[in-house]
Amino acid sequence: MKTIKIEPFYIIGIAVRTTNENEQAAKDIAALWNRFLSDNILQKIPNRVEDNIYSVYTEYEKDHTKPYTTLLGCKVNSLENIPEGMVGKSFEGGDYKVFTAKGNLQEGAIYKAWLDIWNANIQRVYTADFEVYGTKAQNPTNAEVDIFVAVKE
Repeated sequence: MKTIKIEPFYIIGIAVRTTNENEQAAKDIAALWNRFLSDNILQKIPNRVEDNIYSVYTEYEKDHTKPYTTLLGCKVNSLENIPEGMVGKSFEGGDYKVFTAKGNLQEGAIYKAWLDIWNANIQRVYTADFEVYGTKAQNPTNAEVDIFVAVKE
C-alpha cells in the first residue's frame, strides 16, 4: 500500500449523515446509491471533470465508529452551480494511503476492504476518505475500486 499526495478537489452530489453503529451505514449508503442511480444524478452534476463516481466519507465526529457524512458524486471544476437537492464540498487533499478492493460489489467487496483498513495500523486523520468508481468498477461482479484513506505525513 503506497502513500500518495492528493491535490485539493471539489465534489458535487448527494449526501447522507450516517454511522457504522448497528450497521446503519450499510442501509443508508445503499439507499444513497439507489437514489444516485435511479435519479440519474451523475448526468445532473454540472462542471464534471470526469465521470468517475466518488463516494466520500467526511465530517467525522471523531473516527469511523462515530457519525460521519457520506457524499456520492463527481469531481467538478467549480462549486458555483450546485443543483437544488445536491451538495457541493471542497476537500483539502493531502497524504493518502491507497487500498484496492477487488471482487463482487454486491457481495461486500468494499466492506471487506474497509474492515482491513479499520484494523490496519495506520495513522488516519479523518478529514476525508474516498472510493473511486471508474472503468474498472463497471462490472459489479468483478470490480476494482480504489480506496483513498487520509493519513498523517
